[in-house]
Amino acid sequence: MPEGSAPQQNARSLADLRNIGKAALADFAVLGIHTVQQLAEQEPDALYLALCQKTRQRHDPCVYDVFAAAIHQARTGEARNWWSFTPDRKTRQQNGTFPVYEAAASER
Repeated sequence: MPEGSAPQQNARSLADLRNIGKAALADFAVLGIHTVQQLAEQEPDALYLALCQKTRQRHDPCVYDVFAAAIHQARTGEARNWWSFTPDRKTRQQNGTFPVYEAAASER
């Protein structure tokens, strides 16, 4: 398996996923995501934007990478380090296709 890990098809909780610590668990709670199955049904773009909207602040793009890695593992069982998703995200940022949070005037 890539990056020296076996698939975690049996991840029973979000905390069992690679890259998921206290901060990511808190973000998932804000988003109403409590199970690996719920996470598997998400899209990283939508999840990142939802977090920014719910907290009314722009989050570091690395949070997106963590979400992408966690969703990938929840769907496939393949545990990859979050930074393996960074090059694709950076390419999307350069191309203007990465989701950008813009606070509404009422939020400023």
